[in-house]
Amino acid sequence: MTFMMKYLTTVLAMLTLLGMSCAADDSKPTDVQPKEAHMPATPPPVPEGAESIVLGAGCFWCTEAIFQQIPGVISVTSGYMGGTVKNPTYEQVCTGATGHAEVSRVVFDPKKTSLEKILAVFWEAHDPTSLNRQGNDAGTQYRSAIFYNNDAQKQIAEKAKAEAAKEYSKPIVTEITKAGDFYPAENYHQDYYRLNKDRNPYCRVVISPKLKKLGLKQ
Repeated sequence: MTFMMKYLTTVLAMLTLLGMSCAADDSKPTDVQPKEAHMPATPPPVPEGAESIVLGAGCFWCTEAIFQQIPGVISVTSGYMGGTVKNPTYEQVCTGATGHAEVSRVVFDPKKTSLEKILAVFWEAHDPTSLNRQGNDAGTQYRSAIFYNNDAQKQIAEKAKAEAAKEYSKPIVTEITKAGDFYPAENYHQDYYRLNKDRNPYCRVVISPKLKKLGLKQ
């Protein structure tokens, strides 16, 4: 093997390890049967008095792992929003052709936390100035986005974006859009970090450092 071939092989191996979550979907929870694993998940209901917001901050495995640990959050469901295809699959979304973003539906108790606090974590959890990319995860499906449910949430999101913009030297590219249909991702994407952190290198190389940065449990 020539030096160049060895070099390219090494680079390819590194990209595979650090690459996009779409390339790592062969790692499934062992407690879910394959057929069931590929069925869309059933999101937990939103309890009376609770609120929900849908956030896109790159790979939804990362976003889910972060918001699951935030006090006042009741549930986090990985899914897809913002596209034109009904009931999209993960493979379809990965092509970028459906227009969907990988998102997390965050349900929270407004008596224990607030949308302002949720969004404060959102800005810190990813780079909102990076267009259609978070690290090695590239494509419109990884765009930064806030999908609001009502005018009150829209106003809070726009104010939070304006405040966050003061902390960055580059413009924030986060889209703030009215929520459309939320399509829950397949079962094997749910609770992904907890079930796969010892099995999938992506979890250790990409997600764990984000949790550590935010002072959360790894």
